[in-house]
Amino acid sequence: MEEHTESTNLPEKRRDDNTVYIGKKGTMGYVLAVVTQFNNGATEVCVKARGKLISRAVDVVEIVRHRFMPNAKIHEIAISTEELTSEDGSKNKVSSIEIRVMK
Repeated sequence: MEEHTESTNLPEKRRDDNTVYIGKKGTMGYVLAVVTQFNNGATEVCVKARGKLISRAVDVVEIVRHRFMPNAKIHEIAISTEELTSEDGSKNKVSSIEIRVMK
């Protein structure tokens, strides 16, 4: 049985690398997660998303920058394609984005 370590339904935060994974919840929940990371002392937060959720990741970063933390800067944007295996064994290629925001 394969174990999933990341959930796309919750604004997940990992303390070791200050990463917020974008899922299907509301945009403002992820904005809060990013702002909370900065308020807890992080100098850089990474926002990651795949597929159709890429636009939500961009929205989250833009809301953080324009409404909550005007001094935050985009440090780096990385795009890639990941190959995922579905339950029936077929392989699909999915685009992904990683946006690093610095305080």
